[in-house]
Amino acid sequence: MTQALTTGLDAEKVVAAFRTAGFGPFTGVPCSYLGPVISCLESRHPEDYVIAANEGEAVAVAAGARLAGRRPVVILQNSGLGNAVNPLTSLCHTLRLPVLLLVTWRGEPGTPDEPQHELMGRITPELLTAMDVRNELLPDTGEMLVERLRAAAAHMDATGLPFAFIVPKGAIAPLHRTPRQPSGDGGPLLRSEAIGHVMRVVGDRALVVATTGKTARELERDRDRAGNLYVVGSMGCASSVALGVALHAPSKQVVVLDGDGAALMRLEAMATIGRTAPPNLLHIVFDNGAYESTGGQPTGSTHVDFAGVATACGYRHTAEASTAEGLAEALSGQHAGGGPSLLRVHVTPYSDPGLGRPALPPPASAARFSAEVTA
Repeated sequence: MTQALTTGLDAEKVVAAFRTAGFGPFTGVPCSYLGPVISCLESRHPEDYVIAANEGEAVAVAAGARLAGRRPVVILQNSGLGNAVNPLTSLCHTLRLPVLLLVTWRGEPGTPDEPQHELMGRITPELLTAMDVRNELLPDTGEMLVERLRAAAAHMDATGLPFAFIVPKGAIAPLHRTPRQPSGDGGPLLRSEAIGHVMRVVGDRALVVATTGKTARELERDRDRAGNLYVVGSMGCASSVALGVALHAPSKQVVVLDGDGAALMRLEAMATIGRTAPPNLLHIVFDNGAYESTGGQPTGSTHVDFAGVATACGYRHTAEASTAEGLAEALSGQHAGGGPSLLRVHVTPYSDPGLGRPALPPPASAARFSAEVTA
């Protein structure tokens, strides 16, 4: 099923083909494979692009759009299919609300990728088929895309079931953009700088759980130690992992380094943290307002009062910071217990372009960390 691609389809032409065929609005969670399409929607058709916090929410929003007479499109990385299984099977299938899916194929067999994509990459087509979602590769020519969009619409109209295009690496031509450089004008910290400040304050005895993506990668590069857990994949789950550790290792200080996109993806975790109220848990959200790993698409965090949400959920303390001085002051009153506490740190959406992947294999990271927890 592997598709040989050379230059990839032009994102603007892809969006135009979908819209000409009557498809829209678009909603979902970004993946770098579809980053150019999302960037085009944001710049050219913002009224037809809805930022979703997780893939299941996106499917439900699309189902509502279908009820309103539209032909919605859900954009998601295949790793997010797990989040989408319930609404696809118990909402769209049950109510016969067909939505069109653009599912990227991270971990495609034979294509090198990160370890968290291996299993889902291997089962993506079969998982879609098992959910009665007819699927095929995204066509590699504009003419064929137009034809297959007509076929997708006909299938959805005839069956009331979703249809999916699987998008392999290189299917969409990249956009060439210059990474934003930090201004150096006294604005928000770099995330790597903020991580350094946090680690200096919490000390070597604290257990630190870092969310997937560049947060974990920067922590490993700059502050690797046995008491760090580098979560890979499972976006949004780091705070729940930290909660499980904090509840069952009550004598240890537990710190979770979260991101705004990850926190939004699993916002319900804050309700459970507040309800169970582990006094030894410090929840830090580094907020750069963007899905930086997939191309800098906005997360929508600018409209969210994380501190207010945490307070409403039962967190004992909350604070915000955007400078080194503010971060030091906030940490001085938050890391010593009496939590759970939430600290939102506003950071610049920038990281070292040469930042590598975590060198420690995930099972080794987990085993090393578990030994520290149980010591």
